[in-house]
Amino acid sequence: MSYIPHTEAEREQMLSAIGVGTLEDLFEAVPESHRFPALDLPAPLSEMEVTAELLALSEANDHAQDFAIFRGAGAYHHFIPSAVDHILRRGEFFTAYTPYQPELSQGTLQAIFEYQSMMCALTGMDAANASHYDGATSLAEAVTVAYDVGRGKRSKVILSPAIHPQYREVVRTYHQGRPIKLVGDDGSASISDLIDMLDDNTAMLAVQYPNFFGQIDDLSTLAEKVHAVGALLVFVANPLALGLLKSPGELGADIVVGEGQTLGIPLGFGGPYLGYFSIKNDYVRKIAGRIIGETTDQDGKRAYVMTLRPREQDIRREKASSNICTNQGLMSLAAAVYMSLMGKYGMRKVGELCYHKAHYAAKQIDSLDGYSVDMSKPFFNEFVVECPRPVSEINEALLEQGIIGGYDLSADYPHLKNHMLLCVTEMNAKDEIDAVVEVLGEIKS
Repeated sequence: MSYIPHTEAEREQMLSAIGVGTLEDLFEAVPESHRFPALDLPAPLSEMEVTAELLALSEANDHAQDFAIFRGAGAYHHFIPSAVDHILRRGEFFTAYTPYQPELSQGTLQAIFEYQSMMCALTGMDAANASHYDGATSLAEAVTVAYDVGRGKRSKVILSPAIHPQYREVVRTYHQGRPIKLVGDDGSASISDLIDMLDDNTAMLAVQYPNFFGQIDDLSTLAEKVHAVGALLVFVANPLALGLLKSPGELGADIVVGEGQTLGIPLGFGGPYLGYFSIKNDYVRKIAGRIIGETTDQDGKRAYVMTLRPREQDIRREKASSNICTNQGLMSLAAAVYMSLMGKYGMRKVGELCYHKAHYAAKQIDSLDGYSVDMSKPFFNEFVVECPRPVSEINEALLEQGIIGGYDLSADYPHLKNHMLLCVTEMNAKDEIDAVVEVLGEIKS
């Protein structure tokens, strides 16, 4: 086989060096009946036949463009400029692996540098890494940083119950072997309640912005209270909303994490996604991942370098506290291209469209008999609707009309029975919103 470079003599030499006679001897630990099973494979197909077969299989999937999507809850249907995909598919990006001789990969380093710079501008932080797997692991890594900053002497981590439920589950899984006490999210604690939980044992307090219910809490004094006890304040933020809202940095956050899927990454059946992570300079040496810096070479030309790469298992395995090595580099490139194309005014425009369309939809639904929209707090592009029937039944009726309805909140919040989390983005035309209102009105009882 041309792709196996070793000669027979070389193979015999290696087998002799390790003390076995044949390749088969390497598999003695595997039960004989399972070593080399006969494979009942179909006859080979031509490329044309394989393409036809795969195309037929793909038609079993539903396609986003065939539905009016009103579901968010952590994954959102936004417009993606075609240039994003065209740049991602360039061979030097699409097939590249994480650079182990980084300075030879100037294009990759520049792409990461630009991504990190834009994430800092968006979040109001000093530094950002080259991304994590998703928003949930980014939050889990924030807990690691807070615990390390306290040198393990502070064990309490306060999580708002309005943080995405799956993010909180990942945090618990991530840190189940550490002496960390996670509190605050097992009920319906308000921001005021979370503040009351602060003490000298608190390592960090985390809130979502906007929260899981789409609401924008008043967080103007939160940083002062958190910092007064020596803890870190962590924001889990929708980056697209930050094009419209005050940045977490302005609100006193120490760490800002979240899901970057809204920045030019398709829904894609749940992935691959992008966990962004930005932080103040004071704690930058505690983070996982890479920090890329800009400098000049010996000729005075602009160049990029791997400035910081702490806590990774490929460089200090015995001391590493993270295995973030091959990160979601292609996804961070997608986000960088998206943000570059949109610019700050374009991202603000998208945020405004989401905001105004969501408020139009909320007002129309709230006027329906049997439905009630939670207007107790300002909201961005998601809002909670109390329904007269089980959400599952309503979603079935919507789906029959080509509409993907909202998220059933009772799955994660038992006290919110018959409550739906609806999402509206710039992709939802007024006709689609009116169609949802009409269907909801017809199935109110």
